[in-house]
Amino acid sequence: MAPGAAVVGTLAQALGPAAQYAIGGLATGSLYALVALGIVLLYRASRILNFAHGDLATFATFVAFTLLGRGAPFGVAVGVGLAGAAAMGAGFYAVAIRPIREGTLLGQIVMTLGLALALSGLMQVLWGAQTEVFPFPLSQTRVYRLGSLVVSEISLGTIAAGVVLMGVLYALVQRTRIGLAMRAVAQHPTAAQALGIPTRRIYAATWALASALGGAAGILLAPVVYLDPFMMLDPFLKGFAAAVLGGMDSLPGAVVGGFLLGVAEALFAGFVSLTFKTTLAFVIIIVVLLVRPQGLLGREYRRRV
Repeated sequence: MAPGAAVVGTLAQALGPAAQYAIGGLATGSLYALVALGIVLLYRASRILNFAHGDLATFATFVAFTLLGRGAPFGVAVGVGLAGAAAMGAGFYAVAIRPIREGTLLGQIVMTLGLALALSGLMQVLWGAQTEVFPFPLSQTRVYRLGSLVVSEISLGTIAAGVVLMGVLYALVQRTRIGLAMRAVAQHPTAAQALGIPTRRIYAATWALASALGGAAGILLAPVVYLDPFMMLDPFLKGFAAAVLGGMDSLPGAVVGGFLLGVAEALFAGFVSLTFKTTLAFVIIIVVLLVRPQGLLGREYRRRV
């Protein structure tokens, strides 16, 4: 055994079952973080909560599932699925959100709810409501042992894929011109437009990127929970809880919130109650809103009078 693995194994043995629960929580938390990143990315840019985020992710997963069933390589199927979700997200902004950009917040929320219902119905017509097994190159039964710690291959792959996608998003937002434009539009869209930044294209790109992130979470989640049109309902709520926990305007906060929520859920299910595990996310939301409404890493805005 390598020295690093021996250290991890010794640490896991010292922590006991908590380490085993935590490693499972990290895998789930990475998926929550991906969902939360899409929610926060869109909220920062346009102040809109997209209630169709989970359904866009399910749509991307079904597209990949169809292509895999027809013999397409896994990478191609996933790429086309993510591209489909991105195109649908950008198209929804252009067709439905942009025309009512000056409308009320309630109108925009109702519009995203309408898209969620329409997508859900479309998926039931195209693929049915039955549960499907999503083919995935990593196995849930193949495990690795680090001392007393047992980690499945799919958990390791999920954590790795989540971390890589978060790194790519960070590089895109912080190191590229389009990322700079996204940050400028998020800070002050009118000033960004006056400086020559094509705000409509940036909004469309933000919708596309957020939808693709959600699609990635759906594809990583499908082999664990199985695929059906309502697969993302619970993960979307958990991703929303992670976004509130970390701060609705903070991308690092979404990552921190996702991992914290995943680990907290796993520990709660292991030591307290599996039945009330889902309730924990909403208890966390209530506590965070009471103690620190802007979230752990969010910023508090004060209006000068």
